[in-house]
Formats: sequence, structure tokens, C-alpha cells
Amino acid sequence: MTDRHVAFVGDVPRNYDRYLGPVLFHGFADDLAGRLEVKPGMRVLETACGTGIVSRRLAERLRGAGTLVATDLNEAMLAYARTQVPAGHVEWRPADATRLPFPDQSFDAVACQFGLMFFPDKSAGIREAFRVLKPGGQYLFNVWDTLAKNPAARIAHETAGRFFPADPPNFYCVPSSLHDPKPVRTWLGEAGFTRVEVTHVATQGSSPSAAEAAIGLIEGNPIGGAIVERRADALEEVKQATAAAVAAELGDPPARIPLHAVVFSARRP
Repeated sequence: MTDRHVAFVGDVPRNYDRYLGPVLFHGFADDLAGRLEVKPGMRVLETACGTGIVSRRLAERLRGAGTLVATDLNEAMLAYARTQVPAGHVEWRPADATRLPFPDQSFDAVACQFGLMFFPDKSAGIREAFRVLKPGGQYLFNVWDTLAKNPAARIAHETAGRFFPADPPNFYCVPSSLHDPKPVRTWLGEAGFTRVEVTHVATQGSSPSAAEAAIGLIEGNPIGGAIVERRADALEEVKQATAAAVAAELGDPPARIPLHAVVFSARRP
């Protein structure tokens, strides 16, 4: 059995945005958007935009100063993202980040929040970002640090695994797979990027309750589908067990979630 790492379908986009966003993503979205060097008339590309959590922040920063093209390979996530941003603020495009449908040197900046880990060819995704950037263009992206440093993800991973010890859902191993900056630095250098900066960023997520956090952690990404594939009636049990573990370790109510990620900034010469 294989987990569908890109199966962000059905209710996943809504649960991802409503429940998982505040738990894992909002603080890092603020951080990443804040690193964008805004210049008049600039054109920004976002890859793997998901439900538009970073898109909303980039659009606000660019209002009156530039334009944003937000892309994602997953149609369900992109469709949900369109409902979350006022019409006209963002151009939404379906696109594979490893094969972008844009001309060479057509953007002033490229941003990507927690997407690189899911690219089947990560170096190709970085090369494509380089290709579409103008000289001097800025490439901004982040990846998760280890599961050990991100307790909410660790709790969800370990809890689901206890229900299926012979065949544990491994979705949460993917987001943390690039916690070591060394290979990422290599890919950036091979693509031609310079002025590479690596920053370890810590922030805190939150949820009104451990139960709501568990909805996001289990039904806001493909691990929920992986659980249903193994045993459908286990889904509620896993959510309840995850909520109990979150409450015990991170509080309830509210749940306060320590978070750690690695942020990369690079330039096309």
C-alpha cells in the first residue's frame, strides 16, 4: 500500500485551510511574505500555493506595487484558494513546479511555502525557478525542520503509526525530508543561484482546541485518506487519540504548537 502524498482532494482543502493553517502554516506564511523585497511593477510567481495561505499575504504586500501569479498542480487546492482571495488580486494558474508554463526570465521573484519536499524531482523544481527569474531575481522558500522539532506533526505521525504498526502511514515523513540544508544548497548552486542564505525560523501555531487541531492534522492532508485505505472505521479513533496526545503535550484549550522550519533565500545573478 502506498500513501497518496499529493491526494489533497475532497474535504482536505477546506480542513487544511481552516484547521491546519493556524496550527502549522500562518506564522511561516507571514515570515516568508515579509522577506519579499517589493519593488514597483514587480511580477511574482508562487509555486505549490495550496489553499492560498501565502498567496493572501503576498497579494496584500504587492497591492498597488506588483502582480502575483499563484500556481499549484492540485486542482482541488487551487479551486479552494480562488474562493479565499478577492477577485482580481491574484492570477491563479494550474502548473507543475518542475515544468513551469512560463517564458524564461519572466518574474522578479519566486516564492514557495513547504512545497519543495513534495516535488518528485526537487532539483528540477529549483532549476525551473531559476529559469523563470529575471537577473537579480529573488527565490524564497521554506521547508520543515525535523519531526522531533515539530511536535504536532510528530504526534500525528506516531499516533497513526500505533494503529497500523505493520503498515504505518508515512505522510509526515515527507514534509520533514529536507531538514538538512546541505542537499538543498547543492541543488541551488547547480542551478546557478548565488547569495544563498539559510535561516532557521521558530514560531508558534495555535488551535482553539486539541480536537480542532486533530481535525487538521489527520483530515487536513493525505494521511486521512491513508488511514481510510487501511481501515475506514479507524479514522475517528485516530483523531480522538491524536487530540488526546496533543492536549497532554501541547495544552487544551487552546493548543499551542511550537514550530521549526528552514528558510532559504537565493538570487539569480
